[in-house]
Amino acid sequence: MFDAIKDRVLSKAARLYCNTLLARYGSVQELHIDSAQRSMQIVCLLEGESAAIGVTVERYEVTRDGGETFVQVMASRSTRSWVQHFLEDHIHGRKFPLPAWAAAAL
Repeated sequence: MFDAIKDRVLSKAARLYCNTLLARYGSVQELHIDSAQRSMQIVCLLEGESAAIGVTVERYEVTRDGGETFVQVMASRSTRSWVQHFLEDHIHGRKFPLPAWAAAAL
């Protein structure tokens, strides 16, 4: 029960954070984190797209290095092939630093 509440709060905060990072490209309409399964469901509306795009992060990993916490997307799938290709080419396996509030929760 505690994990479900934590995931809901973390999901809302992450959606707001992602929207500040992606504002130039579109908006994240939904973001759901399942920390037990290390997965995420994301729905976003990107500039120039007429319909929302879904991304499922099937597996992510959280690592710590030198006092910083990072997240890596290891596997994902998308409702658009071009987004899937972008994820595979530029996101999979790359370490992204997490803000302190997210690192503490994950």
